[in-house]
Amino acid sequence: MKKKPSTFQRGNVILLSVSHLIHDIYGSFLAPILPLLIEKLGMNYTMAGMLSLFQRFPSFIAPFVGLLADRIQLRYLVILCPAITAVAMSLIGLAPSYYILATLLLIAGISSALYHVPSPVMVRKVSGEATGQGMSFYMLGGELARTLGPLTILGAVTLWELEGTWKLIPFGLTASALLWWRLHHVRVREDIIKKEAPSHPWKALRKLVPFFATITGYMFFRALLKSSMSTFLPTLLTGEGGTLWSAGLSLAIFQLAGAAGTLITGTASDKIGRKKALLIMAIATPLMMFAFLNTTGVLNILALIGTGLLIFGSTPVLLAMVQETNTSHASFINGVYMTLNFAMSSTAVFLAGWMADIMGLNQMFNLATALSLISLIFIIFIPNTPKTKIPAPKTETQDEKA
Repeated sequence: MKKKPSTFQRGNVILLSVSHLIHDIYGSFLAPILPLLIEKLGMNYTMAGMLSLFQRFPSFIAPFVGLLADRIQLRYLVILCPAITAVAMSLIGLAPSYYILATLLLIAGISSALYHVPSPVMVRKVSGEATGQGMSFYMLGGELARTLGPLTILGAVTLWELEGTWKLIPFGLTASALLWWRLHHVRVREDIIKKEAPSHPWKALRKLVPFFATITGYMFFRALLKSSMSTFLPTLLTGEGGTLWSAGLSLAIFQLAGAAGTLITGTASDKIGRKKALLIMAIATPLMMFAFLNTTGVLNILALIGTGLLIFGSTPVLLAMVQETNTSHASFINGVYMTLNFAMSSTAVFLAGWMADIMGLNQMFNLATALSLISLIFIIFIPNTPKTKIPAPKTETQDEKA
């Protein structure tokens, strides 16, 4: 008997969340060892900020990856990309120059784009009508990776020094092999195309311009703060006298809190509404961030946890909104969202590095926190988009594979 479209397929959702965890553990290696790379290669803050830009730059191709993903078996990208990302990111400690380091990050970024465009579509298809809950599980994997990633790379540096990080490669290759074993039979093709001839992808995009215009403004003013914390938090703390390990632990706490936030907010938005969830986070985030910047001791740690809970919580909500748009080109539309998200976050991290060079890291964090309040304006004007329902996926039969 076929499952109803409303069925939440917990096993498949968890499996995709685990694949997100594995991939993003490697993708989060840069920030924890950025102080070491700055010292090794003699970078200033602007050059350091641009490293994140190189890693995210391939997101510009995300819409074209989406067009491709709408025509192929999505699972193969989800299976292979963790291995590619693992190889590239495990080699950054060996990079003898800024240009080779940037190249490795660019390769990892391409792999990341190939992974992150189709995977939310797969999650949407196995989540039934509980899209927010599905995206929460999916983003839980990604944010847990940002907790485990810093601990993994710092542990590798402690054991093998900076030039020994390549020894982490076999774990990524093994992970892709396990994903092949578990995922290669799951058939998750694009099933949402209507009975009538589907519209051209660019025509479908034009209908969603008001939606994307408003969430882009929202993302930018949130990204200025989020990218600053994700990229420069260890550098800020080591600059204030903290050790590399204590700074890395703070980043891990921040990311772990973010993982909890993504699990809570997406599920909550299924109940209270997407826009209301975004509004609550937009108000509470700067308040918690100001508390982090102006407290010490236990209060400082609690504020760091609160900031992490709130600052990452908008991602599953936005992903749910994008996946619920009524379109026959889900991967393409998700690729457009990824590109816009990249453009906003990359611009934000570059501006953060530039501002830090001019006014110092502390003043940059304060300014980014204040500017995040502007995101409130854009939430009001986010249009409601009609939702589309899709059938549950099925396991590929031997005839279909042939």
